[in-house]
This record gives sequence, structure tokens and C-alpha cells, in this order.
Amino acid sequence: MTSVARAARIAREVKNFEITPPWGITCKPVKDDNFDVLSVTLLGPKGSPYENGKFKVTVTIPEKYPFEPPLVKFVTPVYHPNIDKGGRICMDMLKMPPKGAWLPTITLETLLVSLQTLMANPNPDDPLMMDIANEYKHDKDQYVLNAKKYTEKYAV
Repeated sequence: MTSVARAARIAREVKNFEITPPWGITCKPVKDDNFDVLSVTLLGPKGSPYENGKFKVTVTIPEKYPFEPPLVKFVTPVYHPNIDKGGRICMDMLKMPPKGAWLPTITLETLLVSLQTLMANPNPDDPLMMDIANEYKHDKDQYVLNAKKYTEKYAV
């Protein structure tokens, strides 16, 4: 894919967020005409401990996009088994095969909706934060309480 085709695809994908935004997600370039770094706001999924939160995320698009997944990081701290203190995310869709599930057909919208879904449905069997994963598995009420407190402290 040429850099012109890459730029056109990213521009089209970002434009789709303006035309038909998925629930609770905004996405725009950090700099007006540079689509290499995107600023995203995710609303916490309804019915989750993150429900009233607004989470900032950065998406860095690699040169080889869409043949390589974007680098996605939370700027807002999140109490979650699959998101570490540095904002890194453990999600199959963000990794290349054979270990990951990234495909060139995945759009930014699909990726960000999946990230929002991961927030509501953690995967404690593939954690970045082992202590939070154990809490999620063995004391879910405490996990929910901690996640809500964290959300109120950092994301409201």
C-alpha cells in the first residue's frame, strides 16, 4: 500500500467518526492534517465500573498500517487487568499473528469499539496486571469498587 493510499484510508476512517460516530467514541488527529497520531475519547461502557468515566487514548498509526496494528495507549489511568499503569493494553487485536489477531481489514472504529468492549469485559486469563486479574477472579465486588474509585479519581 502506498503512503498516499495509507493516508487516504486513515483520513476516511477518521472522517467516519464524524459522520456516524459509534456510541461514546470520538477520534480526531492531534494535528489538523497529520493522521499519524490520533486523540481518542472513550466513554466508559454502560453497566461497567467505568460507566461515568471519560478516558483519553492516543492512537499512533505505524508506517505499515493497515498491515501492522496501531499503537494504542490509555493516557487516563484505568484500573483494569488488561491495562497497565503505563496505559499499555493487552488485547489480541493489537498484536500481529501468530500470537495476535490483527488483520488489515480491521478499521480504527472496529478496534476502538473492541477496546470499549474489553473495558466492560476484562480478560483475566491474559492480564498485564496480575494483582487486578486475581482480584477480578476471586473478589469481583472489590474489583468493581476499586475500578469505580479509580474512574471517579482520574476519568470524571
